[in-house]
Amino acid sequence: MDKNERCSLCGRSRKEVGILFQGVNGNICDDCIRRGYEILKEEEHFHKTEKPDKALKLKKPKEIKAFLDDYVIGQDYAKKVLSVAVYNHYKRISQEKNDVDIEKSNIIMVGETGTGKTLLAKTIAKMLNVPFAIVDATVLTEAGYVGEDIESLLTRLLQAADYDVASAEQGIVFIDEIDKIARKGDNPSITRDVSGEGVQQGLLKLLEGSIVNVPPQGGRKHPEQKMIAVDTKNILFICGGAFEGLDKIIARRMNTQVVGYGTQKNIEKIDSKNMLQYVIPEDIRKFGLIPEIVGRLPVLAYLNPLDREALRQILTEPKNSIVNQYIKLFKIDGIDIKFDDDALDYIVDQAISFKLGARGLRSICESIMLEAMFEMPSENKKTFTVTKKYAESKLDRTAAIKFRNA
Repeated sequence: MDKNERCSLCGRSRKEVGILFQGVNGNICDDCIRRGYEILKEEEHFHKTEKPDKALKLKKPKEIKAFLDDYVIGQDYAKKVLSVAVYNHYKRISQEKNDVDIEKSNIIMVGETGTGKTLLAKTIAKMLNVPFAIVDATVLTEAGYVGEDIESLLTRLLQAADYDVASAEQGIVFIDEIDKIARKGDNPSITRDVSGEGVQQGLLKLLEGSIVNVPPQGGRKHPEQKMIAVDTKNILFICGGAFEGLDKIIARRMNTQVVGYGTQKNIEKIDSKNMLQYVIPEDIRKFGLIPEIVGRLPVLAYLNPLDREALRQILTEPKNSIVNQYIKLFKIDGIDIKFDDDALDYIVDQAISFKLGARGLRSICESIMLEAMFEMPSENKKTFTVTKKYAESKLDRTAAIKFRNA
């Protein structure tokens, strides 16, 4: 035993330490082992406390709808459809393997612009604590053409999951503007439709469920590029679109299907102001989505147009309402802001006249509040009330022309 042997980490000799453990190419003392153990315990504790919780938080359909009610006004039917579809989808993921294989139920939502399609999908993902990505279908093209590959929508999901593939494979993808990739006529295209029918064909394998090689940084694929394999069988796809002109297709179907003495009586029962509530998958197919896509989107939900009462509620009632957002913004600068009821009614009236839905409310409020947001942070004034007169003066003729041409 060599008394001059030293610890390879701290450099102390055998005399200066309690126990010196000998290795093949070095030694380590009991003190260094003890400190190393303490560091390991601290690291384990850090990872347990600081690592974000990625566990799926699945609730019953009624609980899901109640959560949606806090953030989205109205649209009870769409909320019920989404709540049941999402609950069944994640039940399907957690089921044990047996002789009954439950099929995936992707969702398609039909509704006018500004009725809350994107907000519903975002709120569902927030509640479930799963990765969520929004993709605009209008930028997608067939492989080899200018635009984005179909697989780029999975790249967005991977980015939302911090490239945790297992987490991404249980995420939600919202494909917006799905109606913009409809083929131009009811008949199959005889020419190559690279941003319409061609994209629909490419989406089939993703919606159905297959292992897809995804470029980690998006963009175009090339042979030498590293790929990430993602299995889409447990990814929930929610598609949304305004489907402008779909109401005419529904109206034609409903008028031609009613034959006999009760024709006029039955037609009178139809709510012509909200034809989307009568939508069926056949109408979506006639609009221009290929039958295979329609079959892979079995859950069909419609969103009602927003009436005056709903728009008024949207302004003030949800947890993240537009009014609450402005109150919070001004509060940061120490300013208390209030909105008169007359001013809120005026904003709603303008949104209805511009036909922009809930999205229009924000645009109108931004025009009205621009001067106040510019001037007041530099002033000593600590209270501010938005009146109808003030709103009218700020939403001048120029702003009105801008909105009408939007």
